[in-house]
Amino acid sequence: MIDAIRPRLRALRSGVRFGQFVSVGAFGAVCDNVVLGTLLHFGVAPELAKLAGAETAIVLMFLVNEHWTFADQGEPGVASFVRRFLTSNLVRAGGVVVATAVFSQLYRRIDVSIGVAGVELWFLVANLFGIAAGLLVNYVAESLFTWQVREGER
Repeated sequence: MIDAIRPRLRALRSGVRFGQFVSVGAFGAVCDNVVLGTLLHFGVAPELAKLAGAETAIVLMFLVNEHWTFADQGEPGVASFVRRFLTSNLVRAGGVVVATAVFSQLYRRIDVSIGVAGVELWFLVANLFGIAAGLLVNYVAESLFTWQVREGER
């Protein structure tokens, strides 16, 4: 079993793919933070706002990854696309749990004030740390389970 997994794990070392994934993740982080900040402004609980921001980012990042980062991966067709979309949401749940836990611990347990032009931004810093923590979980899970990359592919 381990011998069957090794080539797939080696495929994760693609610098091009990882760079694209991180770029898409940066786009997702912006989306996540816009939703988070907006919902916090309207009084939504921080963890619920975080989850809403994360799901918005997951859907948008899946679409970009599908057509750019992993464009040469996966089977064609609507059924395969739907399977990848559902798998992406499922496997990213691990990254969201990590990101939300880190965000919540930092936001609620560390009393920091970062104000810019009268706007409190500590939530943004805490969220970025959470996003960074979930990045590796997401990259491995998306590569192995959603697009099922193989060694020798970009």
